[in-house]
This record gives sequence, C-alpha cells and structure tokens, in this order.
Amino acid sequence: MATVTIPPSVPSPAEDCELLRKAFAGWGTNEDLIIQILAHRNSAQRKLIRQTYADIFKEDILKELDKELSNDFERVVLLWTMDPAERDAFLANEATKRLSASNWVLMEIACTRSSHDLFMARQAYHARYKRSVEEDVSYHTTGDFRKLLVPLLSSFRYEGEEVNMTVAKSEAKILHEKILEKAYNHEELIRILTTRSKAQLNATLNYYNNEFGNAINKDLKADPKDEYLTLLRATVKCLTCPEKYYEKVPRSAINKLGTDEWALTRVVATRAEVDMQRIKEEFQRRNSVPLDIAISRDTSGDYKKMLLALIGHGNN
Repeated sequence: MATVTIPPSVPSPAEDCELLRKAFAGWGTNEDLIIQILAHRNSAQRKLIRQTYADIFKEDILKELDKELSNDFERVVLLWTMDPAERDAFLANEATKRLSASNWVLMEIACTRSSHDLFMARQAYHARYKRSVEEDVSYHTTGDFRKLLVPLLSSFRYEGEEVNMTVAKSEAKILHEKILEKAYNHEELIRILTTRSKAQLNATLNYYNNEFGNAINKDLKADPKDEYLTLLRATVKCLTCPEKYYEKVPRSAINKLGTDEWALTRVVATRAEVDMQRIKEEFQRRNSVPLDIAISRDTSGDYKKMLLALIGHGNN
C-alpha cells in the first residue's frame, strides 16, 4: 500500500546521480530537482543511487544532502534516502537521547516492522553504533517502560497466520485478570504482548472483547494521565491495527499549537512505502479532511512539497 509514484521509465542510477550532483552545484541548491528524483524512487532504487554516487564521486550522498539542505526539509530527505533498516537504527538511537516522545518511537519500530525488518534494524544498529539497541534502551529507560520496551525490541515474532484458540482463550483470561488487578506491568501481560505473533494476539484480543464485553484498550484507560498505560495502549494498537495508530500521529502533530514536524516527518518517511494508503483512508474517515490537505495547511515550502510527493498527493 505504498503511495510513492515511480515514473514509467526511470533513468539509470548514474543519470540520477549526475542530476543530483548538478542540483548541489553552483550558488543555490536545486531543491525541486532533488524532490523530483528522490521522492519518486523506491527503496531499492534509492539504495542504488547511493552506491552509484559513492562509486562515481567518492562521496556519501547523505553527507552531501546534509551540507546542502536545512531544517525539516533536510530531515525528511535524509530519512527518506536512508536504507529502511539504517533509518530505523538512526531513529531508535535518536530516541534514546531525546527527552520527549522517545518511548513512542521505540515502540513504533518494535511493533510495526516485520520480524525480519526489526532484525535488520538491530543489525544496522550494531554496525553503526557498536552497541545493541537493547543495551542503549535498557540504559536510557527505567521501570515499567524498560520492562516493556526491551523485550518488544528484541522480539522475533512468528509471522504466519496459524492461531491456537486454546492459548488465545487462556491468555485473554490472564490479560483480563491482570488488568482487573491493575497489574499492568505483570510479567505475564508483558510476555503475551512481546512474544506472540500478531495473528495470535488478534485472536486473543477478539476473544477478550467477546468474553469480557470491552476491547482491551478500553480497559487500559483506567488512568488517562498514566504515561505507561498510554504506551501500553499504543503498543496494542500498533500490533493489531497500525493504520489507526499512525492516523493519530499526524493528527496530533498538526493539531498542536505549532506543528510537531518531527512526528509528521517520521510517519511519512517510514510509512510511505508500507501502508500510507491505509493511513490516508483512516485519516480521512476520522477527520473528514484528506491528509494532503491537512499537511498543506500546516507546512510550507520544499518541506511541504516533499511530504506531499511521498504521500502520493494527486494519486488516486
């Protein structure tokens, strides 16, 4: 469900590199040309552009972009040009350093990537930072957050559709029991959320809903001001219906006093090739406004152009 428009005939990576080199040359950077090329190439094509650029010009195109661009436009272009695993590693590392919203970013990466993609991100983290992501997250988080995030990030879930209904029923009961006891950090509750396949979790949570009359997230709303509970609800949402979670991130980012460009950039750069079409549909359903209109009202300049290109503005 990608939204990135790839032209019917794509120039060779060498031609793209020559044009990008021209975009960097002279007094001013040609931002439109950068958008025209990079926003309309898929992950494999962008990877080839990076390799070819390094071969021809003996320079890393990310460093060139970093030199030539600035602010939010620079950030979205850099994140977009990175390999997905490298991008996740970068975002996870940044999340261990930033004071706000860091737990959300770590949870997103852990819950919305496939097992293979999460494994690749962990490998990229090793390669780039000479440490493990679990090591850094353990060090930078505390208490219940650490208890939840470390196993989430080290998970390698089964990806198939097979479901064991006996397990689903018994684990739905465990979840209900722990929530009634307000034992939200209980090791059994965390074990179920951090190890079971998404298909198995869906079966468990459907049974929970039918048996106990409430969706689990409703029961986890006991204290709306509790940050750990908010993260726990987001974890459930990301594991079971990520488009509903990802619809809310840009909505909150745009509705703030002053846009949260970090959140907006992250969602667009990480989901444009995954499920952006579903996110757009969910956004329109919830807000009665298309996402591209909401972004247009709230952003400007090259940053706006890049975001709109990545979410497939004008695509039907």
